[in-house]
Amino acid sequence: MSRLFRDVEGGPLCPQGSVVCIGAFDGLHLGHRALVRRAVDRARALGVPAVALSFEPLPREFFSPSDPPPRLTLARAKFEGLRDLGVDIVGLLRFDPKLVQMSADRFVRQMLINRLRAREVWIGPDFRFGKGRAGDLKLLREFHEFQSRAIDPVLVDGERVSSTRIRAALTSGDFDAAARLLGRRYAIDGRVVRGKQLGRTLGYPTANLRYGNRRPPLQGIFATRVHGLGDAPIDSVSSFGTRPAVNGVEPLLEAHLFDFDGDLYGRRISVEFVAHLRDELNFADLPALVEQIHRDARQARELLSSLSQQACA
Repeated sequence: MSRLFRDVEGGPLCPQGSVVCIGAFDGLHLGHRALVRRAVDRARALGVPAVALSFEPLPREFFSPSDPPPRLTLARAKFEGLRDLGVDIVGLLRFDPKLVQMSADRFVRQMLINRLRAREVWIGPDFRFGKGRAGDLKLLREFHEFQSRAIDPVLVDGERVSSTRIRAALTSGDFDAAARLLGRRYAIDGRVVRGKQLGRTLGYPTANLRYGNRRPPLQGIFATRVHGLGDAPIDSVSSFGTRPAVNGVEPLLEAHLFDFDGDLYGRRISVEFVAHLRDELNFADLPALVEQIHRDARQARELLSSLSQQACA
């Protein structure tokens, strides 16, 4: 089972040594996975723990709180994804004013040398760290306590895989392009929470996943599939955003599962996005909202059924 820690300061975590990879890991796309797998393979070869270091919040979220980048993966899903890739210890370091002011040299000495006893450090192409982004591969190689290496860029369709490309694909509704960059269909994982239960009163009960105070990577109404409730995914129609029709504020993912009856509160599910149906809208009254929900559900059913038939053909 993977361990989680949050602080740069503290005593040794890996007295016997470790292999470390560092990155934002937002989305855990093909480039991230190549980096993590390289570190895990090297750690297994050396017989030491594999460590992944990331940051919460992401640096760009910290520096631009009024206009943060859309977030692809929340902290828990990031931890679970790194764990599933074989990482033994995950550091989701608190990106706060103290860390912002920490020099790259001090970060290396305190984190990589003192706490992790790094024997190898792996980073992605052009990765920077430390105050003023002064840390890079050249600086890492000035330290002889460990070896430092960067993986080659991972290319898809002739261009480097990046979280920025994935965000752009999701925003435009190109879920196939996002899947090529991620190595899997884009999905949001979470534990089902209680909502206002308006959907239930309208005949469309939903499984609700909160997105905290992060900016969602996409908004609107979608044809989706819900995983985690059995051997096969369940077709669904989902709303993701700030719910203007019901005066919502917090980003919320609401999935209505077709032909499903059961209590999902507290269950962890994964909602896979298949197609964008429409943007969020305001409605004059509840009857108009209900009529649109009927149309959304019918369109999602037909689209998902058609895709399933094509897959079986």
